[in-house]
Amino acid sequence: MDQIRDVISQVSFFQGLEQEELNDITSIAGRKDLHKGEILFVEGDEGDGFYIVISGRVKIFKESPEGKEVIIHICGPMDHFGQVAVYAGRTFPASAQAMADSKLLFFPRKEFQELIKRKPDLALSMLSSLSMRIRHVTSQLESIALKEVPGRLAAYLIYLQEEQGNTRELKLDISRGELASFLGTIPETLSRIMARLEEEGLVKVQKRTLEILDMEKLEELASIGKI
Repeated sequence: MDQIRDVISQVSFFQGLEQEELNDITSIAGRKDLHKGEILFVEGDEGDGFYIVISGRVKIFKESPEGKEVIIHICGPMDHFGQVAVYAGRTFPASAQAMADSKLLFFPRKEFQELIKRKPDLALSMLSSLSMRIRHVTSQLESIALKEVPGRLAAYLIYLQEEQGNTRELKLDISRGELASFLGTIPETLSRIMARLEEEGLVKVQKRTLEILDMEKLEELASIGKI
């Protein structure tokens, strides 16, 4: 129980809550373990609650009628998803699948709604955090729609650099295929662009790591969208 409360206290929209409130939230949390590749829910399933990732990674994605997958977001430790279900009480608007063995916390919609009725400040905090996530996803979709693939890749690497503490040595913890899907392209195209970025001296790629060699040129590429 203490471990679950410690995890909850680190999540953005739970930070700053009193100990009693953290205890209330902890009391309704359930554990959910997923194996790599396991589907958590699919688009159209009943939105019965939301999740927080303790460890591992979960991708949120949609599929076209032709079966093409587009990754909307990749959730790592302390990320949260599914909150729309809490407020709207509708079906999940996308699907979720574990990209690695993952441990999650689950907050059932009914119990959480009863809790926020008693703690309205919690609802406001969640809405603020959710609006930030919507802005991020909107920006990401605009990037995919308006930029060419090199610009999308550059923008993603800059985002990853910020997420990993502004280090130039980035950890690529998703496969080339998953990254290609996330950027709205195919693995072959992504590999060609990665090679081109190396040739131009912007990055150095080594299996699961990537070193940014020229941040200024990478930012320029993210802005103009093509090499």
